[in-house]
Amino acid sequence: MAHSLKPECTPLKHKYDACFNAWFEGYLSPVLADQAEPDRTRALQEKREEYDRTCGKVWEAYRGCLSGALTQKGLDDLLQQAREENPLLEPESAEARR
Repeated sequence: MAHSLKPECTPLKHKYDACFNAWFEGYLSPVLADQAEPDRTRALQEKREEYDRTCGKVWEAYRGCLSGALTQKGLDDLLQQAREENPLLEPESAEARR
């Protein structure tokens, strides 16, 4: 695993990376693709809630640790620009795509 942007945050980064990777494996479960839309939507919501329970606090701790590092490295403006150019949006439901 890579080191954190702020060296003292590296242990938290490694903890978060491990948590996220374990959670994401389950999120990508091929079973979800075979479910009807209401079941799939419910399963995805459950995975979001699971993330909050298992990784959310670790993520917040890591983000807090990084506080100020983006500004010190001159990256906060680039991060904001990337968010504006490519915002993370909620995925469309299957019915909306039809």
